Amino acid sequence: MVRLAVVIVNYNVRELLRQCLRSLFASEGVSFEACVVDNASTDESVEMVRAEFPQVHVIQSPANGGYAYANNLALRLFLGKRSAWQPDYILLLNPDTILEEDSLARMVAYLDSHPQVGAAGPKLVRPDGSLDLACRRSFPTPEVSLWRMVGLSKLFPRSRRFGRYNLTYLDPDQETEVDSVVGAFMMVRWDAFQQVGLLDESFFLYGEDLDWALRLKSLGWKVMYYPSVRVIHYKGESSRQHSYRVTVEFYRAMLIFYRKHYARNTFFLLNWTIISAIYLRGAYAYLRNLLRPRALKRVS
Repeated sequence: MVRLAVVIVNYNVRELLRQCLRSLFASEGVSFEACVVDNASTDESVEMVRAEFPQVHVIQSPANGGYAYANNLALRLFLGKRSAWQPDYILLLNPDTILEEDSLARMVAYLDSHPQVGAAGPKLVRPDGSLDLACRRSFPTPEVSLWRMVGLSKLFPRSRRFGRYNLTYLDPDQETEVDSVVGAFMMVRWDAFQQVGLLDESFFLYGEDLDWALRLKSLGWKVMYYPSVRVIHYKGESSRQHSYRVTVEFYRAMLIFYRKHYARNTFFLLNWTIISAIYLRGAYAYLRNLLRPRALKRVS
């Protein structure tokens, strides 16, 4: 029986994808089926996968429709399989990750023993050993986003009030319930997925994992950060190729998320202030990125 359906969305990171798939197929202790969705890459990623990993199902999108769109192509494929085929879990996995041999088995075992958990993520670390702060997050409520945008979250990372964006006041090795984990490695219970449905394709890049987590929690499922599992995350290699477009999409995702989940319950003057702040912060980030060398370009 296949216990896990793995979805990897790729865009022009052939070598990282190769490393990721090698680590995936070196995994022990859990059966899985893998699908790579290629978002119109031009670096022969598809040819590499078909030649070196023939056991992987490949979906070749004719255009880059975004992260949610591409994941949904694979999720619809898994949903459409014969009714007898039902994995216990789905894993959204980025191609710029490297798994340890027991990463999948340990995460599956954790979810097996915690039936109230709808989604979980591991401790993501950068190649230099530092924590990828995005691996455990709070929802970007107006207050949480304000502390982030004015810089108080960086000035006071240990503050429970100001450090909520990336939960920087918590021990990185502390297992804890969180608002969201990141889509770079997000394991979701099949039953929870069937309830929550597909990712929201309004989000091109960023925000769709937060939205999915919020919808899961609204259905009564828990989302857990489980640092006993460790995964390396190179992070940002695809987005760096089009850093200006990605910067725009990052702040567009903030607007979509805010309008979808918070705007209707927010006083109109505060609404105007928040939306204006997102536009201004996005413009500042875009202009600042123009002045950076290519190797240092980033989103925020």
